[in-house]
Parts: sequence; C-alpha cells; structure tokens
Amino acid sequence: SADCRDLCLAGKPKLGRELGRGQYGVVYLCDSWGGHFPCALKSVVPPDEKHWNDLALEFHYMRSVSRVPAPFLGELMDPPGSLGLEKPPGCGWWPLGHPAQSSECHVQAGLELEPRLQIALDVVEGIRYLHSQGLVHRDIKLKNVLLDKKNRAKITDLGFCKPEAMMSGSIVGTPIHMAPELFTGKYDNSVDVYAFGILFWYLCSGHVKLPEAFERCASKDHLWNNVRRGTRP
Repeated sequence: SADCRDLCLAGKPKLGRELGRGQYGVVYLCDSWGGHFPCALKSVVPPDEKHWNDLALEFHYMRSVSRVPAPFLGELMDPPGSLGLEKPPGCGWWPLGHPAQSSECHVQAGLELEPRLQIALDVVEGIRYLHSQGLVHRDIKLKNVLLDKKNRAKITDLGFCKPEAMMSGSIVGTPIHMAPELFTGKYDNSVDVYAFGILFWYLCSGHVKLPEAFERCASKDHLWNNVRRGTRP
C-alpha cells in the first residue's frame, strides 16, 4: 500500500504536540518526515464505510489543490522517491506540508494584531481560490487554519468540502460558524463568507472564547438547538 511505501521511504514519523482535530483525524506537529521540515501530519482513522467514502473525497480535493500553486491551502506532500503516486483512500498518514502551528493557539497566546490581520487576508485568499474552483469548504474556523513559521496561514481539513454543484443541502459545519441558510438546506458558497466573518471576529477580538450569546449553553446539543432557532453571536 502507499502507506507502507511511505514508511519504507521516510520511516515512522515521530509525532509532536497535537495541532487540531478534524471529523475523523488528528493533526500533529512533526519536526521532520520525508524531507519536510517541519510539517503537519494528519492521522486518519474513519469509524465506518460511509466515513471512508467521505475521506476519499477529502483526499481527492486535497490532492487536487496540491497540484497547482495555492499558497493559502494546506497541501499533501510525498516523501522523496515516491514519484508523487496517489495514496488510496484509507492511508494512515497525510503529510500536510509545512504549516506547523495552530492559529487558534497563537491567538489564545496573545498574537499581535498585525499578524492576526495577515491571517485574515491569507484565509480570504484561500477561500477565494476554493470558490474559483467551484468548491465550498463549509467549515471555515480557526481550528482549521494552520500557520507556518512566519505566521502565514493555510486552510486545512477539507472533510466537509463539496463542489457547489453537488451540494445536497446537508447540514454540516461548526454551529457558531454556520450561516442561517445552512439550516434550510438551500445555500451556496456564501456560507464560507459568513463563517469567515465569525473567524474574523475572533481574530479582531484576540481571544477564542465563545461569544456571550452561547456561553450559557450547557452542552453541544443545546448549542446546536440554539443556533437552529436563530441565535447568533
């Protein structure tokens, strides 16, 4: 398998701290692997067949945006000698290139305003590129934005990404970032713009606390129900 090939070429990765979690994977910092210094590695372990299919789509979109220069999107990278061969759906490790810091953690730690605004500009360019390819991310948030050593941002986790023409009206995303029209099942790529607005609010405020309107929610279900009923930040 491609996963075994990567292990033979690059050895077993030595995982560092956790950078974030997606639908069915965990992203770790890795000081070096396969010639990439440093890089982010995503460990993917889908729980069932449906999620394997979703993972295959995520891999397809990640591979697609990796084939052309897209500086503000996380890209898949291959170990030297791999000849760029495509990994089959279900591989265990995805090298996501050089971003190796969590934007959420950096904002929480007191990142200065100027680099926070640069993150916003980078995310806008990443969204603009996805939309130019007919794709809608559907889960834009700080946790899905990684930073490189210069604090330049890359959008990651395309698990909910879909071509706009193929969106079936499914309700997906992170509650406080979800545009009202998502709950009607009739929406377009403007839902990414709404989600960016929430992300931008966090960047401008310089903290990652829940908006006051949601602080009293006792559980995730309570939060979902409040958002569904129209509560907004």
